[in-house]
Amino acid sequence: MFELEWTEEAHGTYNLLKGDASQKKRYKAVKKTIKFLAMNPRHNSLQTHEYVCLKGPNGEKVFEAYAEQRTPAAYRVFWYYGPSREVITIFAITSHP
Repeated sequence: MFELEWTEEAHGTYNLLKGDASQKKRYKAVKKTIKFLAMNPRHNSLQTHEYVCLKGPNGEKVFEAYAEQRTPAAYRVFWYYGPSREVITIFAITSHP
Protein backbone atom coordinates (compact mmCIF):
# COMPACT_ATOMS: atom_id res chain seq x y z
CA MET A 1 0.00 0.00 0.00
CA PHE A 2 1.19 3.48 -0.83
CA GLU A 3 0.84 6.48 1.44
CA LEU A 4 -0.90 9.35 -0.33
CA GLU A 5 0.10 12.99 -0.27
CA TRP A 6 -1.79 15.74 -2.03
CA THR A 7 -0.90 19.06 -3.56
CA GLU A 8 -3.08 21.90 -2.33
CA GLU A 9 -4.68 22.20 -5.78
CA ALA A 10 -5.57 18.50 -6.00
CA HIS A 11 -6.99 18.41 -2.48
CA GLY A 12 -9.06 21.51 -3.20
CA THR A 13 -10.52 19.98 -6.36
CA TYR A 14 -11.33 16.75 -4.51
CA ASN A 15 -13.13 18.68 -1.77
CA LEU A 16 -15.10 20.71 -4.33
CA LEU A 17 -16.27 17.51 -6.02
CA LYS A 18 -17.13 16.00 -2.65
CA GLY A 19 -19.24 18.98 -1.63
CA ASP A 20 -21.15 19.39 -4.91
CA ALA A 21 -24.28 17.23 -5.08
CA SER A 22 -24.39 17.60 -8.87
CA GLN A 23 -20.92 16.00 -9.08
CA LYS A 24 -21.77 12.94 -6.95
CA LYS A 25 -21.10 10.41 -9.73
CA ARG A 26 -17.81 12.07 -10.70
CA TYR A 27 -16.73 12.28 -7.04
CA LYS A 28 -17.39 8.56 -6.57
CA ALA A 29 -15.29 7.77 -9.66
CA VAL A 30 -12.39 9.93 -8.46
CA LYS A 31 -12.60 8.46 -4.95
CA LYS A 32 -12.45 4.93 -6.38
CA THR A 33 -9.46 5.85 -8.54
CA ILE A 34 -7.59 7.22 -5.54
CA LYS A 35 -8.35 4.06 -3.57
CA PHE A 36 -6.91 1.92 -6.39
CA LEU A 37 -3.86 4.19 -6.63
CA ALA A 38 -3.07 3.61 -2.98
CA MET A 39 -3.44 -0.16 -3.35
CA ASN A 40 -1.88 -0.65 -6.79
CA PRO A 41 -1.06 2.25 -9.13
CA ARG A 42 -0.85 -0.24 -12.01
CA HIS A 43 -4.39 -1.56 -11.50
CA ASN A 44 -5.84 -2.34 -14.94
CA SER A 45 -8.93 -0.15 -14.56
CA LEU A 46 -6.75 2.94 -14.00
CA GLN A 47 -5.08 2.63 -17.40
CA THR A 48 -2.09 4.36 -15.83
CA HIS A 49 0.48 5.79 -18.20
CA GLU A 50 3.18 8.43 -18.13
CA TYR A 51 2.04 11.91 -19.04
CA VAL A 52 5.11 13.30 -20.76
CA CYS A 53 3.89 16.91 -20.97
CA LEU A 54 4.26 17.41 -17.20
CA LYS A 55 7.02 16.89 -14.66
CA GLY A 56 6.83 16.88 -10.88
CA PRO A 57 8.41 19.74 -8.88
CA ASN A 58 11.75 17.91 -8.78
CA GLY A 59 11.58 16.50 -12.29
CA GLU A 60 9.58 13.38 -11.33
CA LYS A 61 7.70 11.49 -14.02
CA VAL A 62 4.01 12.36 -13.84
CA PHE A 63 1.41 9.67 -14.50
CA GLU A 64 -2.21 9.88 -15.55
CA ALA A 65 -4.89 7.54 -14.18
CA TYR A 66 -8.42 7.37 -15.53
CA ALA A 67 -11.28 8.15 -13.16
CA GLU A 68 -13.87 8.16 -15.95
CA GLN A 69 -14.06 6.80 -19.47
CA ARG A 70 -16.34 7.42 -22.41
CA THR A 71 -17.65 10.57 -20.75
CA PRO A 72 -17.41 14.12 -22.10
CA ALA A 73 -14.61 15.91 -20.24
CA ALA A 74 -13.75 12.66 -18.40
CA TYR A 75 -11.81 13.21 -15.20
CA ARG A 76 -8.20 12.13 -14.72
CA VAL A 77 -5.94 11.96 -11.70
CA PHE A 78 -2.34 13.08 -12.24
CA TRP A 79 0.26 11.82 -9.79
CA TYR A 80 3.93 11.02 -9.25
CA TYR A 81 6.00 8.80 -6.98
CA GLY A 82 7.53 10.60 -4.03
CA PRO A 83 8.71 12.52 -2.15
CA SER A 84 9.92 9.24 -0.62
CA ARG A 85 9.64 5.54 -1.32
CA GLU A 86 6.12 4.12 -0.93
CA VAL A 87 4.55 7.58 -1.29
CA ILE A 88 2.37 8.77 -4.15
CA THR A 89 1.63 12.47 -4.51
CA ILE A 90 -1.66 13.37 -6.15
CA PHE A 91 -0.69 16.31 -8.32
CA ALA A 92 -3.97 17.30 -9.99
CA ILE A 93 -7.54 16.13 -10.53
CA THR A 94 -9.01 17.53 -13.70
CA SER A 95 -10.97 16.86 -16.85
CA HIS A 96 -9.06 15.22 -19.69
CA PRO A 97 -6.81 17.82 -21.30
